[in-house]
Amino acid sequence: MMPGEAPPIGLFRMFARNLPMAGAMHGWGRYELSRQLTLTMREREIVIDRTCALCGCEYEWGVHMLTFAERVGLTHEQATSLVHGGPADECWTSEPERLLILAVDMLHERSDVDDALWARLASVFDEPQLLDLLLLCGWYHAVSFAARTARIPHEPGAPRFADFPPHTR
Repeated sequence: MMPGEAPPIGLFRMFARNLPMAGAMHGWGRYELSRQLTLTMREREIVIDRTCALCGCEYEWGVHMLTFAERVGLTHEQATSLVHGGPADECWTSEPERLLILAVDMLHERSDVDDALWARLASVFDEPQLLDLLLLCGWYHAVSFAARTARIPHEPGAPRFADFPPHTR
């Protein structure tokens, strides 16, 4: 489940306790992190990081911040906003990125997206991208539930929420 010769992270070691489940999850997880996903890598990471933060899953958030944040150009302010802020924060200048955050927030709160937000999303993203958004958010809810409940220890070098304290005004 890891690239090259890298040892498996704690999440994958936990999944390996149920090999049939791990095998079934492998294909979908691989798709979610592949170039086949119709969202850009940056959009994907915004959805994943916001979902994990809202679920309080510091483990998986930290893994993605460690592995992808710099690669996709997430700034310190944007990482902080994904944990403590929202789409109206000044660090978000892209309307599609603000819409992704709004969608993740609404999905997290209501398990639904209202018609007004859906229309805004559909004006920016095509149908395959919208489906990928919904399932990516749901997938990382499931991953967050498993990682939090299993109390997976943090990966070495992975950031913590405390490394990105909320801004005080």
